[in-house]
Amino acid sequence: MTHPLLDLPPLTAAHFAAIERRVAALLATEHDVVITQGEALLPLEGCVRGGARPGSTALNVVTGPYGQTFGDWLRDCGATVVDLTVPFDEAVTPAQVERALAARPETDFVSLVHAEAATGNTNPVAEIGEVVRAHGALFMLDAVASVAAEPLLPDAWGVDLCVIGAQKAMGGPAGVSAVSVSDRAWERLAANPQAPRRSYLSLLDWKERWIDTGRKALPHAPAQLEMLALEASLERIEAAGLDTVTARHALAAAATRAGTLALGGGLAPYVRDPAAAAPVATTLRTPAGVDAAELVGKVLAAGPALPVVAGGGALAGEMIRVNHYGPDATRETVLSCLDALGAALAETGADVDRKAAADAVADMWR
Repeated sequence: MTHPLLDLPPLTAAHFAAIERRVAALLATEHDVVITQGEALLPLEGCVRGGARPGSTALNVVTGPYGQTFGDWLRDCGATVVDLTVPFDEAVTPAQVERALAARPETDFVSLVHAEAATGNTNPVAEIGEVVRAHGALFMLDAVASVAAEPLLPDAWGVDLCVIGAQKAMGGPAGVSAVSVSDRAWERLAANPQAPRRSYLSLLDWKERWIDTGRKALPHAPAQLEMLALEASLERIEAAGLDTVTARHALAAAATRAGTLALGGGLAPYVRDPAAAAPVATTLRTPAGVDAAELVGKVLAAGPALPVVAGGGALAGEMIRVNHYGPDATRETVLSCLDALGAALAETGADVDRKAAADAVADMWR
């Protein structure tokens, strides 16, 4: 008996290359695109280990936990790392980046997360890219949470290594990811004797065995189901229109913020400036004395599963994250999440107005 998910013909090199081209179109990039066969941490680590080495000085912008991870990798590569850490409820500013680069003119690598889904902030990449380009450093961007949720233009913004994943706003699989690589980045990787080679982390292997040979034969068997799911998510975005998809995410974020403020009960947006709030997820600060993890537990126990989670690590007691990305970037999801949070808060004795929250969401959606 055949099975639609198991008895599939092999994914050809031509089909693989066609999906690459669609990713390139999504990013509006002329740079080479490599689709890596794993979750986005794979190309992120490959980019860091290929771009940094002993003697490098790296500026690592930390606006959340992923920035902290990049710093660890950079140090492991032997680079001198300058962490530019800002409060997790804010975005970094171009002026802060410019000052940090001026203080260390030898800096040759900059790493930044576009949108930190874990903390709910988003950084002004276009303006930061101008600063980095003027300095001459290689610029690596984690755009896993921002792609399809907000504008992302790596070529126009001077991004040399732009990593994306499909599992958030694209509404696709988690087991496959992609990176666009500029000519400058290829030169840096090729000149680095410590860059991964003959390794699953190696971008150079993909260039030498796939791109430079005309994309005729795949270096290894691709993750077929994930590739087909990636293609399906790209098709869905193309059919709706990328501007429509990003607008839907921006609307979900704005409605969540407006509904939270109307709900009351001491619940407040974690990222104070709306301009610094990511459209992929809205983080909320719980009232004093209310444990975020316990509140989320009440929400999840009360009814259907909702995309509401407590913050990670040290933030687990004070932060709640409402994920409104991909198929959850809808009015119904936002309404359900806020209503459930309002009900859970009411159980703690908080004075909430669930109808006002619903009205605020409806007004925003109109």
